[in-house]
Amino acid sequence: MTTSSRTPAPTRGLAGGGPAGRRLLGAVGLLLSAAGYEAVTRAFFSPLHVPPLSAILPQALRLLAEPRFWTATGRTLLVAAIGLLIAVLAGVVVGFAIGSVPWLLRTASSTLDFLRPVPSIVLIPVLVLVLDVTQITVLLVAVSCFWIVLFQVLYGLRDVDQVAVDTARTIRLGRWGRIVHVTWPTVLPYLGTALRLVVSVALALAITGGLVMGAAGLGELIWSSQESGESTGMYALVLLTGAVGIALDLAARLAERRLLHWHVATRRELATP
Repeated sequence: MTTSSRTPAPTRGLAGGGPAGRRLLGAVGLLLSAAGYEAVTRAFFSPLHVPPLSAILPQALRLLAEPRFWTATGRTLLVAAIGLLIAVLAGVVVGFAIGSVPWLLRTASSTLDFLRPVPSIVLIPVLVLVLDVTQITVLLVAVSCFWIVLFQVLYGLRDVDQVAVDTARTIRLGRWGRIVHVTWPTVLPYLGTALRLVVSVALALAITGGLVMGAAGLGELIWSSQESGESTGMYALVLLTGAVGIALDLAARLAERRLLHWHVATRRELATP
């Protein structure tokens, strides 16, 4: 009796047989969603309150030609970037300071677990007494993103291979050398994950600052359109804001791939057909 020596065909993912197939299915899904929204809004809603996509898209294109949209987008992105930079720097420094000292981590863990679930937006009533709306928005972004970065750093430090640390000590590698050559490469993938997560959080909170407090930016523009009864313009701004979020997510993923081009998971992802 002979047995077949054929190698089983590789299983294909749910999204198609390759990048081209995934892009095609994604485009089909997007078109079906747009057609479904158009049909539902025309059948069940008044265009004064929920305009169809055929009315939103031309308004969105007109907004792209207006300087006020780009000015608001720039202000929102600037606030998000400043808050994000503060969060990353503070999260890395505090994370290494706490995570590198076992007894300090055990002492602070309960306090960190208690503070992390507190939403940063509850700070608004207190901060509005001493700061302007732009500073408050930056602080809200920084506080919310800080927790994500901090815990990712702590997870990365927990994952450091103790054998590699002992080997580094054996070859008389100093503390700074162990951080650079052993600890940092282990923590870096966790920071890449944190970057993907905090980009969307930073944008959402920067927009929330405009919606809640009137801080200049996309949120304030959306709020003023709603107050003036321009429902089509408001929906167009929401659509464009979503596009900005998608662009930032793609940029974060690209930055992660460039930053972690040496990591085995990134190489496996790039090699996947």
